[in-house]
Amino acid sequence: MPRTERPLEDGDSPELRLAAALRQLRQKAGSPTYRTLSQRSHYSVTTLSHAAAGRSLPSLPVTLAYVLACDGVVEEWERLWHTTAAEVAARDAPEERDSPCGTPVGAPYPGLAAFQLEDGERFFGREQMTNALVRSLSTRRLVAVFGASGSGKSSLLRAGLLPRLYAEAEPGAVVFLTPGPRPLEECAVTLAGRLGATAGALHAELADDPANLHRLVRQLLAERPAAAEAVLVVDQFEEVFTLCPSEEERALFITALCLAAQAPNSRCRVVLGVRADFYAHCTHYAELVAALADSQIVLGPMTGEQLRQAIVQPAARAGLSVEAPLVASLIAECHGRPGVLPLLSHALLETWHRRRGNALTLAGHQAAGGVEGALARTAESFYTSLTPARQQLARQLFLRLTALGEGTEDTKRRLLRGELDLDKDTAAVLEQAAGARLLTVDDLHTEITHEALIRCWPRLHQWLTEDRESLRRHRRLTEATLLWDSLDEDPDALYRGGRLAMVKEFLVEPPLSGTLSARERAFLDASLAAEEDTERHTALQTRRLRRLVALLTAMALLATGAAAYALHVQREVTQQRNDVLSRNVVTEASLLRDTQPALYARLMTAAYRLSPTAEARDGLLDAAATALPGHVRGVSAVAFDPSGRGLATGGDTVRLWNVPPSGPPLKAGEAVGGGPVASMAFSPNGRTLAVGGFRHRTQLWDVSDRRHPAPVATLAGHTDVVFAVAFSPDGRTLATGSYDHTVRLWDLTTRSRPVVRAVLTGHRLNVKAVAFSHDGRYLATGGDDRTVQLWDVTRPGTPVRSAVLTGHRHFVTSLAFGPGSRTLVSGSDDHTVRLWDVSDPRRPAVLPVLTGHTEVVISVSLSSDGRLLASGGYDGVARLWDVTDPRRPRPAGVLSGSGGALNEVVLSPDGGTLVTGSEESDTRLWSTNPKEALSRICARNPTPLTRTQWDRYFPDVVHSPSCPADRR
Repeated sequence: MPRTERPLEDGDSPELRLAAALRQLRQKAGSPTYRTLSQRSHYSVTTLSHAAAGRSLPSLPVTLAYVLACDGVVEEWERLWHTTAAEVAARDAPEERDSPCGTPVGAPYPGLAAFQLEDGERFFGREQMTNALVRSLSTRRLVAVFGASGSGKSSLLRAGLLPRLYAEAEPGAVVFLTPGPRPLEECAVTLAGRLGATAGALHAELADDPANLHRLVRQLLAERPAAAEAVLVVDQFEEVFTLCPSEEERALFITALCLAAQAPNSRCRVVLGVRADFYAHCTHYAELVAALADSQIVLGPMTGEQLRQAIVQPAARAGLSVEAPLVASLIAECHGRPGVLPLLSHALLETWHRRRGNALTLAGHQAAGGVEGALARTAESFYTSLTPARQQLARQLFLRLTALGEGTEDTKRRLLRGELDLDKDTAAVLEQAAGARLLTVDDLHTEITHEALIRCWPRLHQWLTEDRESLRRHRRLTEATLLWDSLDEDPDALYRGGRLAMVKEFLVEPPLSGTLSARERAFLDASLAAEEDTERHTALQTRRLRRLVALLTAMALLATGAAAYALHVQREVTQQRNDVLSRNVVTEASLLRDTQPALYARLMTAAYRLSPTAEARDGLLDAAATALPGHVRGVSAVAFDPSGRGLATGGDTVRLWNVPPSGPPLKAGEAVGGGPVASMAFSPNGRTLAVGGFRHRTQLWDVSDRRHPAPVATLAGHTDVVFAVAFSPDGRTLATGSYDHTVRLWDLTTRSRPVVRAVLTGHRLNVKAVAFSHDGRYLATGGDDRTVQLWDVTRPGTPVRSAVLTGHRHFVTSLAFGPGSRTLVSGSDDHTVRLWDVSDPRRPAVLPVLTGHTEVVISVSLSSDGRLLASGGYDGVARLWDVTDPRRPRPAGVLSGSGGALNEVVLSPDGGTLVTGSEESDTRLWSTNPKEALSRICARNPTPLTRTQWDRYFPDVVHSPSCPADRR
């Protein structure tokens, strides 16, 4: 028999009134048990019973889940919750500053926190932007607000836009959310209460088909007037890039938003708040680019008058005055500065604490530390008020709450409460930081109140810069631990090998070991235990193999007739042992690659000679690679001339190299063009080099004398980046593909005076790849519209499209034809390489899809005989494939030591050398033949392994020279 519910305490607080109303609703629903309510709402029994206990105000999602489980009217209860929350806030607002870290809720300024819906009456200075946003939303179905961190995007959406929407829209038709690490799940939870459905069911529907968001919005409005529309406001949209680890869920969420806004019968309008430095991330999604073409609101710094309104009006509404010198000083400090608004608001809040009577004074502002100093002083006051032990906890907490930028500024990271060890001290630190408004805490999450704290608190900035690589490793460890937890501690999700070796320091170094949570320590302990089990198993297997060899040897002495069989078995056992040793040496030696390259190379040669496993082969090819002097801004394009004796590398300039039959290439000359290089190609006779760039033009260079390249002509006409160039086999036509969505065919009969023959307009988005077939009859083009298009260019002046190849799920980045023009290879942003049979160009057939890359495949290249294929991507890996039979391709090598994302991979005509260009200003030459790689290593590294080194890595193996010189 279930226990009866504890009676409510005596009193008339807002929390008790809301709890009593919830209990009355449950009685009207037939008094279902809390276990039944839990099954209906997917919240725990404890959470639901606590919501009706009256001891604290439950969160809005919990309240609506309780109401929905009891068949209540969601819209009425949502309004009741907001009213109750306002009463609680007004009651709890202290009249005076209680401590250096306390902040009154009733102050006229919010400090670091964004203005909220209930703050609309004291939100000033952005009226013009609010009106512009409302006007834009009335004519466009999807609008994005871009602005720097701290420019007031969240306040504009919450306190500017939302009150206008709630005043005009149907009740419940305004949906507000922030994406977090699971944007589809967040969307489902937000909609569930309004639709009378479970969050789990809605999440499954959205994951199955993103168009279901459009259908759910129509369902939400089914009982409303025909003209009614829903508005979906997504604040901090950049979280889909910084917090969401799944590219698939990110793409589904973006597609769902675009479909909901742009479907022919759409009843939804979408508003996105996006940090400006994530604009480039948005351009990676074609549907979002199309939707934002003319639907952007840019939030810049406030004007002087707008700043004056934001300073003076909230104080006036609270019955306060602001000294004129203070207003002038604040406007002078903040005018024209992006991202300064949270600092201004916090400085005003601290000045309010130091007010004289009803007046905010310049002296009080100066005492608070000014605009920059007020926030740093608040943070330091909070930190210094802690004990040394709690100071260490605060450091760990703020580091966990920061997402390290990759080419962007560091951002805040929303933290699940389960990621923390909530002991007494940690809870106290959280409470004090939240009291100082440095952190925002709710039932499930903790986050930094505003990213301005990351920029302006010197101590936090110092923590973040002391050892960013350790922080990145720790963050990856945290993500791995969460994955391990989500998979019910699946042993296959544990760290092993090199990844485990890199994080062992967290267990042995006291400063690092103290940063781990209990779950992270458990994850590492489980990983170490699994590794020890593996080592014990390997040792046991080795001992068994040794005993077997000894037994077989004894049997050979006893029976002459069994000698041949015993010898055969011994060889198999020895080979098995050699295979294991070879793989183990490759794994151990990988840690020496950057610190002891000579020893690494020797170990790779010895491991390969002992047993030529795939791992040893890849390590050998890596050790034999040769690096060329780097470009200033990275290597963005590489090209071999048809003979294979000339090489061009492009970045900030174009460098030309002579490639001798043996030894590294020698620099011959340099061409300085009109900007960064995006693409390059040699003419069939090797005398002309075409260079496409980011300044919308293609340059032709005479490279007959590579020591003195000379400009020949400049091809103008494109209106955006020329990302791809290719010569026809006869050298008379040049194809150029551009981000202006077109391909141009140029007549080079007179090389110094090129003429446009035709402009191909078949692509809807950027063109990123062009390639001629070997017979010159067909041109393949590929781009961001995810298609590959084949064109009959037998008559270059009147090209005809033969076919459109579809199948890639993302941008097509690179193309290459095989010999005989029967096979076409395409690389894509969807991490795959596709093979196509184009024997009949009007009816191409799909061949196998090559997988293995974990990031964008940016380049593909085929050897002249069509037997070897190379692919390279942003994962920093070049992969080799044997495509002698295109219907049955086989892996032929994995080259992963280049450092940084690859921009280009090119095979020499004979397929014996691969050249890679990367973002790290690095060009590398790799031998694709292990025997040739072995010769190169032995030639440049004659020092053999010492006996100690051999015994360390190859125990119980007779010493064998890995190079001819070792025999001397």
